[in-house]
Amino acid sequence: MAKKEQQIVDESQRLDKWLWAARFYKTRSLAVEAINGGKVHLNNTRVKPSRTIKENDVLTISKPPYEHIVTVLALNKQRRPAVEAQQLYSESEQSIEKRDVLRQQLKDQPLGFRHDKGRPNKRDRRHIIKFTRQQ
Repeated sequence: MAKKEQQIVDESQRLDKWLWAARFYKTRSLAVEAINGGKVHLNNTRVKPSRTIKENDVLTISKPPYEHIVTVLALNKQRRPAVEAQQLYSESEQSIEKRDVLRQQLKDQPLGFRHDKGRPNKRDRRHIIKFTRQQ
């Protein structure tokens, strides 16, 4: 009876531990924060960090501006080197293509002057106050 329970435990793993072991996040606390923030979905549903995952589950991991759609191939309790961690999952072709297109679009954007002004000055504050009082 104890061996059957041991096998069941070995066939599943906490989501936050798997994300950490697969090297999507540097620490488990960052993985928990991402899951609670709705950045990680399991089979297109929002989940909690303690949710157990198993092989062939589909994860959608959003790390702005990129999104990874991966299928779990294996479970690993420990954090191993990156080469071994990449064997824990396979990323879908459409996810890779979408990420490459987005990377190229970001690279092609001009780096010119951006209008990030910061805090409004006295004149701008007066305009803001005047605008908000009209409504």
